[in-house]
Amino acid sequence: MPIPEKKTASVLIVEDNYLLLEVLVTLCEQEGLRTHTVSSGEAALTLLRQRGPEIDWLFTDIRLPGLIDGWAVAEAYRLVHPHRPVIYSSTTVNLRRQRVPGSIFVQKPFVIADVVGLARMMARELTVEAT
Repeated sequence: MPIPEKKTASVLIVEDNYLLLEVLVTLCEQEGLRTHTVSSGEAALTLLRQRGPEIDWLFTDIRLPGLIDGWAVAEAYRLVHPHRPVIYSSTTVNLRRQRVPGSIFVQKPFVIADVVGLARMMARELTVEAT
């Protein structure tokens, strides 16, 4: 009987601050996550249309350049993955719109240990679901 192939979890990171994006990618990849990155809501929607089923997690800034914000990106992600939580980030604590059930909010500036913990949780949860 063949041994099932272990799936590597993937995360779409939507962040317009390139330095912060690089830090998030590094931390996620160190925990074994595959990363997809974009810096605008429009680019995120395009990637979700092209590769949505391959993306296991969404980590999105709420305030993004352009017309599409993190809320809209999360709504598009939830069309593909209706039961998956979304990780939101923002410098603003008072969020105007309701987050999706099970979502996680991370306030900027990030505490690196918190992001490492999230990356570990994302990598671990998919492994548990696959077994």
